[in-house]
Amino acid sequence: MTGTDVQKEAEDSGPSGYAAARLRLLTEETRSGPPRRAALAELTDDWLTGLFAAGAEGLRGASLVAVGGYGRGELSPRSDLDLLLLHDGSDTKAVAALADRLWYPVWDLGLDLDHSVRTPVEARKTAGEDLKVQLGLLDARHIAGDLGLTAGLRTAVLADWRNQAPKRLPELQELCAERAERQGELQYLLEPDLKEARGGLRDATALRAVAASWLADAPREGLADARRRLLDVRDALHLATGRATDRLALQEQDQVAAELGLLDADTLLRQVYEAARLVSYASDVTWREVGRVLRSRAVRPRLRAMLGGGKPVTERSPLAEGVVEQDGEVVLARAARPERDPVLPLRAAAAAAQAGLPLSLHAVRRMAAATRPVSTPWPAEAREQLVTLLGSGRPTVEVWEALEAEGLITRLLPDWERVRCRPQRNAVHLWTVDRHLIETAVQASEFTRRVSRPDLLLVAALLHDIGKGWPGDHSVAGEIIAKDVAARIGFDRHDVAVVATLVRHHLLLVETATRRDLEDPATVRSVAEAVGSQGTLELLHALTEADALATGPAAWSSWRGSLVADLVKRVSAVLAGEAPDHLEEGAPTAEQERLALEAAATGSPVLALRAQTEPPAGQEPSGDPEPLGVELLIAVPDQPHVLPAVAGVLAMHRLTVRTAELRSLTLPDGVDGSVLLLDWRVAAEYGSLPQAARLRADLVRALDGSLDIAGRLAERDAAYPRRRGVVAPPPRVSVHPAASRLATVIEVRSQDAPGLLFRIGRALEDASVQVRSAHVSTLGANAVDAFYVTGPEGAPLPGDEAASVARKLEETLRG
Repeated sequence: MTGTDVQKEAEDSGPSGYAAARLRLLTEETRSGPPRRAALAELTDDWLTGLFAAGAEGLRGASLVAVGGYGRGELSPRSDLDLLLLHDGSDTKAVAALADRLWYPVWDLGLDLDHSVRTPVEARKTAGEDLKVQLGLLDARHIAGDLGLTAGLRTAVLADWRNQAPKRLPELQELCAERAERQGELQYLLEPDLKEARGGLRDATALRAVAASWLADAPREGLADARRRLLDVRDALHLATGRATDRLALQEQDQVAAELGLLDADTLLRQVYEAARLVSYASDVTWREVGRVLRSRAVRPRLRAMLGGGKPVTERSPLAEGVVEQDGEVVLARAARPERDPVLPLRAAAAAAQAGLPLSLHAVRRMAAATRPVSTPWPAEAREQLVTLLGSGRPTVEVWEALEAEGLITRLLPDWERVRCRPQRNAVHLWTVDRHLIETAVQASEFTRRVSRPDLLLVAALLHDIGKGWPGDHSVAGEIIAKDVAARIGFDRHDVAVVATLVRHHLLLVETATRRDLEDPATVRSVAEAVGSQGTLELLHALTEADALATGPAAWSSWRGSLVADLVKRVSAVLAGEAPDHLEEGAPTAEQERLALEAAATGSPVLALRAQTEPPAGQEPSGDPEPLGVELLIAVPDQPHVLPAVAGVLAMHRLTVRTAELRSLTLPDGVDGSVLLLDWRVAAEYGSLPQAARLRADLVRALDGSLDIAGRLAERDAAYPRRRGVVAPPPRVSVHPAASRLATVIEVRSQDAPGLLFRIGRALEDASVQVRSAHVSTLGANAVDAFYVTGPEGAPLPGDEAASVARKLEETLRG
């Protein structure tokens, strides 16, 4: 059926005909995107025109006006209808009756309706009081009735908007900023709101409003296409869900991608991010221009008076060769020749970041159009300017985004294209891969005084995740890319090797410190062998912290920092020539020793529960105290079932385990027996923490077998079934045979859940293995736990037996 046939069906059959025609239009596979939105708007126009004609017979001085998105002729499948019934006030009773004839059929079809009935004077008055109403009226479009009435309102509203622009535009900018604060940035969110988030459809509409003011204009290139892509995604989302929603939820992304003919959900998100990034950058440039124009208007009368009415002279302050500051922006000097100066983009960017100023859009576009590629390997000045840019701290982000918006980054670093706008489906990560790399460089700039080669630290920060987007381990792929990039930008062979090592092992310190037994000589020796030198270790330590801080709050804490620092100290000693077997072991604190002695003397568990906000011993405090949760110290005479018993009791009391360590403690001479020490960080899932005495009493019952933990947990789960959410990937259990000479290391990666550690501990007990030490950590919704286990005789497990234990444990967790 053709579009004309669809419209005729709607005209001939009234509301039911419109509904059928609408459904037919939305299910046509041959029409989508702008043509479908325009056809749906036209179809709706024809239907409403018929309703208006039937209800307005004999009525003069009234018109039906579409505003907002409908006014722009952009109707998504579940968009609401924004309608204004405009009238001259001569017959309000007839207008009220007409409104009923219009609104009720819309409601009867289940369509959302945003409606108002006003005279032109009332419409202008309301617009003057409510910025959102005024924005909607800027897109007013005549549907039916008195065309002159509609045209008069449009003309008046546009004139009001332009006259009031110096006052209203700052209000609009503040409105956009408040919305961005609430909704976040569309280009980084895993479940973004396509309309409300920064860089979304509302920001694109705001840019249209700025252009309508004639005060400033947005950079047009690519903006219409970005807006179209966001609307296409919203259309597909409406069709996939059958709801008027703008939030692209995780569980709907595959279906939306399929609706758009895209490969997968990652491809979908990347397209959304690219569009949002363009809208966000255009917004930054536009609002900067609005501010410049408004400041200029405010200053101009005073300057004219001072200069006797002459034209004011614009000040230009030199920043670097070919680069000056003008009107709060970095622009090119009049004598600059980008076609003869390949280093100019890097020099201008470094100067802007160092000065904390934005790069002018005109300057970036001129450089993008005229600058020749930098020779390979880069000259020393180009490399130095890149390092200066990366080491400039927070201003680096805005300058880098300006270069990237015009394609200069991928021209300088072609490998950047693979990570640009690449999503990270991990709740721990706040940013896309490319933004995370820049954030890491920003964090690393704070540590440049800690290392002897800050240039290598900053470049490694920029490249450490460059392998993401390639098959396999991103650290392995990244090492190959980093070698190539470091050589291309002019580092010598030794420096190239250091950068490659940093990229290859950028996760080594934090993973080893949190998942391995630092008392085991094999642990320290393996790290020393991978790092190779004190200088590389120093750089890797700084990169580890910068990477974690740039990832998100769940990736770094004072506890993790202290573990990494302890590992670095031990590895440094090995690199200095000390044997790892003779490294000083971490001595128990006075409280740990007191609890251990009391447990040995009484033959029963002893525990201490306390809030911890200060950093661990030996670590400097930083600013505000960091809430680390609650520290739970437990000393238990060495016996079977300790791990599942403690974990089960905590799960019963709804305590979430954030980190956990279990180790055997050597008692002073003359004290018989041995004691297991558990040092855990826990948080209350609901309400307040239980009393230490209650925890101890339940732990005693759990150890003597009189408390059925498994039964109690099962009863609770049956009474309070979990809500269904995003399907988590299945757990994975692996064996790391080379991680220790004294025990077998079994690593568990799983979705965190109440009772998880209890289930793991019980499964290991059922496998007749002894847990020598445990290192448990939680990153967001993911648990990463390492268990050092031995057989009954205290020796590491044979390979086949270890594999069997891991396989059974994985089956238990999947069940």
